[in-house]
Amino acid sequence: MNTFSILLQKMRTEAHSPVQYYLSLGEEELFVNELLNQNISLTFSGYQCLNCGKPKEIYRQGLCKKCFFEAPQVGEWIIRPELSKAHLGIEDRDLAYEQQVQLQPHLLYLANSSEVKVGVTRKTQMPTRWIDQGAHQALIMIEVPNRYLAGIAEVALKAHISDKTNWRKMLTNQLQEVDLQTVKKGLEAYLPQEVLPYLSEVPVYHISYPVLRYPTKVTSITMPKTQHYEGKLMGIKGQYLIFEDNTVFNVRGHEGFIVEMSF
Repeated sequence: MNTFSILLQKMRTEAHSPVQYYLSLGEEELFVNELLNQNISLTFSGYQCLNCGKPKEIYRQGLCKKCFFEAPQVGEWIIRPELSKAHLGIEDRDLAYEQQVQLQPHLLYLANSSEVKVGVTRKTQMPTRWIDQGAHQALIMIEVPNRYLAGIAEVALKAHISDKTNWRKMLTNQLQEVDLQTVKKGLEAYLPQEVLPYLSEVPVYHISYPVLRYPTKVTSITMPKTQHYEGKLMGIKGQYLIFEDNTVFNVRGHEGFIVEMSF
């Protein structure tokens, strides 16, 4: 039996067919796809903030409470891109960091994971962002030079289409088959005038996942409420591990948690 102590971080992915998933082991990585159809045990053993590195209880997004309210990488503009101000030279928490992240090409996209949703991501995060959401198809609507423009475009479209993923439908593979090109054309009329020059004309991107069997319903486990879990791994989708007994474990939702993994 192999046992590893793992500081959980979002699984790194490679866009193959199916997607390949890797868990960080520090200087090495664990190829998670190879664990399919094997029994795995997960045991909670502590916390480590991904920003300050201290063994403090995780508050959100892998960070302790202090870092969550101070670190530039979790400013409110991350969740609400329309609040980006680096293009105006206005600082939120760290202007140099915000200029580096915000003043680069961003995409406004449509992704179909449970139903079609709209979202924003940096161009460098394509197709990683779509994979992390468990989308089986995605399409770029516009490619703009900064995060603010993508954000105001997203706000305009949210009145007409969801910006949320139904993770239960995504994990049970309840797919809604739609023509994303047709949806895109229908939404273009709602885009702000300043982003119309940036309309994209690229084909639909398709994604497949390493899943042997999808659950009929899902039961999510959360640490440390659940101290220990053991089950047979049947699939990986989004950032979730899917087990034979319909249990799912959100790896990204447990960033900064230290777990003992055995298989």
